[in-house]
Amino acid sequence: MDRETRSAVPSFHVAAGGCVRGEVTVPGDKSISHRAVLLGGIAQGTTEVEGFLESEDCLATLNAMRAMGVNVERPAPGRVVIDGAGLRGLKAPAQALDMGNAGTAMRLSMGLLAGQAFDSTLVGDESLSKRPMERAAAPLRQMGARIDTTAGHPPVTLHGGARLSGIDYQLTVASAQVKSAILLAGLYADGVTTVREPAVTRDHTERMLRAFGVPVTSAGGVISLAGGAELKASYLHVPGDVSSAAFFLVAGALAAEGSFLVRDVGMNPTRTGAIEILRLMGADLRVVNPRLAGDEPVADVEVRASRLKGITVPPSLVPLAIDEFPVLFVAAACAEGTTVVTGAEELRVKESDRIQAMAQGLHALGIQAEPLPDGLRIHGGTLGGGTVRSHGDHRVAMAFAIAALKATRPVLIEDVANVATSFPGFAAIARQAGIAIEERR
Repeated sequence: MDRETRSAVPSFHVAAGGCVRGEVTVPGDKSISHRAVLLGGIAQGTTEVEGFLESEDCLATLNAMRAMGVNVERPAPGRVVIDGAGLRGLKAPAQALDMGNAGTAMRLSMGLLAGQAFDSTLVGDESLSKRPMERAAAPLRQMGARIDTTAGHPPVTLHGGARLSGIDYQLTVASAQVKSAILLAGLYADGVTTVREPAVTRDHTERMLRAFGVPVTSAGGVISLAGGAELKASYLHVPGDVSSAAFFLVAGALAAEGSFLVRDVGMNPTRTGAIEILRLMGADLRVVNPRLAGDEPVADVEVRASRLKGITVPPSLVPLAIDEFPVLFVAAACAEGTTVVTGAEELRVKESDRIQAMAQGLHALGIQAEPLPDGLRIHGGTLGGGTVRSHGDHRVAMAFAIAALKATRPVLIEDVANVATSFPGFAAIARQAGIAIEERR
């Protein structure tokens, strides 16, 4: 990217140091918002969703369902009303379905569309077009789907009229997106579809299928459902996204003034790896006011400034914190000693190669970070300041905004437009908390 082009790309300028105080509430969970629209669209009756994340990623899913004939209304911020078309009621879209930057939307839609009577094509932006889709396409083909990828990447074309059969599938990589794609295709398959996980992954799809009346069994990493079950409309409340909350939990652990509160955080046990990792590092975190939002547990999280120490992250926690690692790497950079993460090769095929992107950014701020094939070794130290490239990755951009709290000089983060894909309003909420962040063009 040349200098002139860079100057036209949005950036964050974050002052060095400072503290966070008071309380914040983060937007609704992205993973749950995607699933609410997809399943509401194929349910019988009217589904109401409160707390829907109005991010670019989730709106791409919503617009795709509209393009297939589902009536979706947005009567108020965060509220979505979906008139479901039923299991077999979707219609052929007039053009390719644009998933923007949303890998979740694309992979889950592959499962949903594999058993439809019509052809469909899924496309995405430049970043999504580089992400691997064969990991979802391969098991769907075993079920009988006819799917073409483009050298393993989007665009993805699904040919209608395929007769699907249930399979018993062992995931090679712990991936909730691939698991969900198979289960959604299983709704349209003859017989029983079973997915076996090598490690526990987020279970939002299973929980939400049950909320829509679909019998799903899950035990010991084995999830099964029978094809043909009709989904019944439901009321869904989307809790705050723990992946978004993680930025402020780390901010609090690094620089809270007194007690800092993050409200309404989704506490699904398959998503709380970041909280457990921070506690192992010595973070002073308290989960308070636990409650349920539909089938999803929710709580407030109270955090105080803490003296963090480097750890070797237990492998069992890696899949439970896969989206939170960019900001956890920042916590590691501010900790005493060395932190080692392995078993996280999935980070290399996210919106960017997050292992490489975070290593480069930490180096730019004066931290020694050694990329590993499946993780990162970080030696804690003093963060300087300077310019960091986000590589167009929203979580990398936000992570380095939090890093500025412990920097000795301002931090400039380039290319932050994609922050809106997952966390619209991030900069405003960060300023509310006390972080001196400016958005510049």
